[in-house]
Amino acid sequence: MRDPNVSRSVAGRLSPDRRSSDLRKLRAERFDVLVIGGGVTGAGAALDAASRGLKVALVEARDLAAGTSSRSSKLIHGGLRYLEQLEFHLVHEALTERGLLATRLAPHLVRPVPFLVPLPAGRGVRDLPGRVFRRSYYGTGVATYDAFAGIFGTGRGMPLHRHLTREGARRIFPSLRADVLAGAIRYYDGQVDDARLVVTLARTAASLGATVVSSARAVGLIRQAREVTGVRVRDMEAPAGSPDAEFEVRARTVIAATGVWSDDMARMLNDVGLRPGLRVRASKGVHLVVPRSAITGEAGLILRTARSVLFVIPWGGHWIIGTTDTDWQLDRSHPAATASDIDYLLDQVNTVLDRPLTTADIEGVYAGLRPLLAGEADSTSKLSREHAVVEPMLGLLLVAGGKYTTYRVMASDVVNRAARRLGGVRPSRTADLPLLGADGYTAMWRDRADLARRHGVPVGVVEHLLERYGTLTLDVLALIDAEPLLGVPLAGAPEYLAAEVTYAARAEGALHLEDVLTRRTRISIETSHRGVESAEHAAELMGAVLGWDAARRAREVEHYRARVEAERESQLMPDDVAADAVRLGAPDVRGYAADRGGDGDPAKLPSS
Repeated sequence: MRDPNVSRSVAGRLSPDRRSSDLRKLRAERFDVLVIGGGVTGAGAALDAASRGLKVALVEARDLAAGTSSRSSKLIHGGLRYLEQLEFHLVHEALTERGLLATRLAPHLVRPVPFLVPLPAGRGVRDLPGRVFRRSYYGTGVATYDAFAGIFGTGRGMPLHRHLTREGARRIFPSLRADVLAGAIRYYDGQVDDARLVVTLARTAASLGATVVSSARAVGLIRQAREVTGVRVRDMEAPAGSPDAEFEVRARTVIAATGVWSDDMARMLNDVGLRPGLRVRASKGVHLVVPRSAITGEAGLILRTARSVLFVIPWGGHWIIGTTDTDWQLDRSHPAATASDIDYLLDQVNTVLDRPLTTADIEGVYAGLRPLLAGEADSTSKLSREHAVVEPMLGLLLVAGGKYTTYRVMASDVVNRAARRLGGVRPSRTADLPLLGADGYTAMWRDRADLARRHGVPVGVVEHLLERYGTLTLDVLALIDAEPLLGVPLAGAPEYLAAEVTYAARAEGALHLEDVLTRRTRISIETSHRGVESAEHAAELMGAVLGWDAARRAREVEHYRARVEAERESQLMPDDVAADAVRLGAPDVRGYAADRGGDGDPAKLPSS
């Protein structure tokens, strides 16, 4: 539990000193719940458990949200297509969570974004019945979606849908080709910076007393007979050969929220003659980022393709175009996009745009892996988006599957199972617990002009900060007040301030340059140079907080440049195998080999 005399924002700072203190706690104390995995489910589970008064620790092998949870479509949505698949319970669940996030838990991070569902033009008068049917069919689906949100959405937080003519649709989205369009339906879903939400979840858990340590890799289970009593952990930031690099963490219950790495846990349990009770397959989703000037529109698009649903999503000064949905069995830490993935997305989106996009328009590309509960379907698009919680050994719980939007439900379910084991634990209260930065956000947004005047910065700067930090914006502005040079834009990335890099290292647990350029900010996908031109400036700012000397700063910059070069080259490869081989040419900054199926130490338990 945190000191009641310390504010939530201060108690939730993931500072360098906090990491050292939390490492000592991991070595010395016994926890009620130890969570493996710093993705959205793991961070959500740590928060859920901490909010119930349990003694909680979270360990993550790399950075918070380093895997799937920073590589999504950046949407908090109910899953419109699940209605078509008659999975009403999934839509109900997701829309409930969307409403909570947008209105109560994280209104500073989740906000409405409009989408158009274009209606195909068809072929002349003969297709009039078809056009009527399609508008009725899609309109009924969107109306049902809105109805579910109104009934179950716990404070809708989103406007209602609206039917549009061809002319009305093109007024909102002038880049739509008139010859393929009969009209459209506009509806709303939620948008989020996925990595920032995960960091905020982890910090909120920390503010309630949770021990949170990234770059701490679980390398083995500690067992007594057939009961798990803890985990062996390796500090990935410890000097090479340090006798303190590996240590045991004792816990009454271990929760593994390892996403696409869940099958590694399954293999480990198989070694002791147990079956985990679930199997996870990885589905690769690739997204492109292009400048806002490449497409003229004031809303997103959702398009049906032969293989997946395609989104065109407004993202600040950019558009995100995605996604693919293909089976992936190669490196899970650094999934690679291929030239064919990129061509597929361009081909699909160009069917509706009046000015076709080319590879020259692309600013960034990213690939993520969805953890899907495996079934009998051949196509990953048909695998389950539901989640499962299993207890293959006493003291060990596995949670897997699900979707980003329903992280809180997954977290609550797995902690409920842990609570039954621990006894005397109160119910989950995360449905009523605003995340850090949410308290007072509406009032601060309303008074943003006054806030800007008081701190001598443009209103646009305050708006940018409020949409990333909420009321924690005051902490960032305090850095600028104390050191005005931190108020300048970061080199090569005018959308971000130097202060944001300093804050990431001081309060958000960033330990390496790529943590800041790829997750605390989105510079790696929002600039044509992929962050290379920002690397030296960011390394100077981080180094001042983390105590890097010139040689360490140079190493961080060199690693980041190698990573970008490997990603660029992999995106020229024709297939997954070739792209994977090229991407792995850049070693992980944390110094361990990427986990690839069966290679490496079979006792390692990677985090998500």
